[in-house]
Amino acid sequence: MHVQLICLATALALVAGFAGPGASQVADLRSATEFRVCADPANAPMSSQDGTGFENRLADYFGELLGLPVTYSWFPSGMGFITRTLRAGTCDVVMGYAQGDELVQNTNHYYTSVYGIVTRRDGPLALVDHLTDPALKDADIGVVAGTPPASHLARAGLAKNMRGADLFVDRRVEDPLGDMIEGVRSGELEAAVLWGPLVGPRIKDDPDLQFTPLLKEEGGPKLFYRITMGVRLEEQEWKRQLNSLIRRNQDGINQILHEAGVPLVDDYGKEILP
Repeated sequence: MHVQLICLATALALVAGFAGPGASQVADLRSATEFRVCADPANAPMSSQDGTGFENRLADYFGELLGLPVTYSWFPSGMGFITRTLRAGTCDVVMGYAQGDELVQNTNHYYTSVYGIVTRRDGPLALVDHLTDPALKDADIGVVAGTPPASHLARAGLAKNMRGADLFVDRRVEDPLGDMIEGVRSGELEAAVLWGPLVGPRIKDDPDLQFTPLLKEEGGPKLFYRITMGVRLEEQEWKRQLNSLIRRNQDGINQILHEAGVPLVDDYGKEILP
């Protein structure tokens, strides 16, 4: 999860003990007049305070389906995010939340995405589509520390090749993923292995770089993950309403994601093309 999406849920789980005794008393806080979204203001290309992220566009879409204006409660994701937003009652839904976290109640997933490898289109690694490819033997490879592909790289004997970036940073002032993308462009790195929703939109129309989903890896951890919305644990009816909207409007959701450049796969890890 941006920091990579899939790791956001793990980070937020650290604050489970700080929810406080009032957590069970917020079931009636959902607004009937606004679609109130909890979001990170500096998590482009997913969410951004200027409204340009693809999760912003998805929020607008759901607001239209609900017939409600969209408003935001902004807070940097990481320690304290759920406590200060959703559980505090300042908003009612977290977009782009990895399935399985215990701090929130997950809706049904509305997309599944995958880690992949960023390479130069005209470079020697352009055809690489799995991390055990011998072509990676002497390549400098960017990866975010602590993310699932780092384990695959280490198992493939490429630990010495990894050029790690920190998992948790203040993205208002640092952009480690952007730095790695530019490293591949400049040749400082031969490749970077990154979370698709974070990198796909950034290089969607790039003439020099490409993103290849890693769909052939064997063993764990898995490299594709279901993404949901998070709501408060007590709000079953709200979850059911969102699930119904997801089920009935999946084609519209996929269209927004494809237009943004988010790589999509099905529940079995098979690529979904536009």
